[in-house]
Amino acid sequence: MGNLFVCEHPLIQHKLTFIRDKETSTKDFRALVDEVATLLAYEITRDVPLETVKVQTPVAEAEGYIVAGRMLGLVPILRAGLGMVDGVLKLLPTAKVGHIGLQRNEETLKPAEYYVNLPVDAAERTMIVIDPMLATGGSANEAISALKRRGCRHIKLMCLIASPEGVQAVQEAHPDVDIHLAAVDKKLDSRGYIVPGLGDAGDRIYGTN
Repeated sequence: MGNLFVCEHPLIQHKLTFIRDKETSTKDFRALVDEVATLLAYEITRDVPLETVKVQTPVAEAEGYIVAGRMLGLVPILRAGLGMVDGVLKLLPTAKVGHIGLQRNEETLKPAEYYVNLPVDAAERTMIVIDPMLATGGSANEAISALKRRGCRHIKLMCLIASPEGVQAVQEAHPDVDIHLAAVDKKLDSRGYIVPGLGDAGDRIYGTN
């Protein structure tokens, strides 16, 4: 079964507190999400393989390490996932970026796919699905399934916060996918929102209602 990784780094937890605060401005919210995305990218790449190389310093030859193996790809779920992409690209500037558009039916809470555009070599990459919220798990599961239908077999999921129900849903549907989070909250409410959560991430990133 895919592993669950909750990053409790003090900087992430500090920034997450201000992300949750309803008084945080759109500008500051957007900047904080960007910063936490960078920090989570550091954690999600912890197991990237290395190979040994030799370089010449101004003084002598030195042995060092460079990233080896499978390339990376980012797949934000539209629209809120876009708010995390630039933060990840700061650390992974060579990653290719695809997009998945899913629209949630507010009555059934089920996602409906309306747009998928992936790098041509997506199947050869480790693809990181990005969405600030893992609520019911429906959108994440559909995005992961969309990647698998297109030949991707190495997939990770990155979110800011999740509900226990969302984590369980992804683990049951996709036991091969690792989940990386900043926090797991208490529960979902009757509308499918994470409690205490941070509200609607897309609205807070883009200043809409």
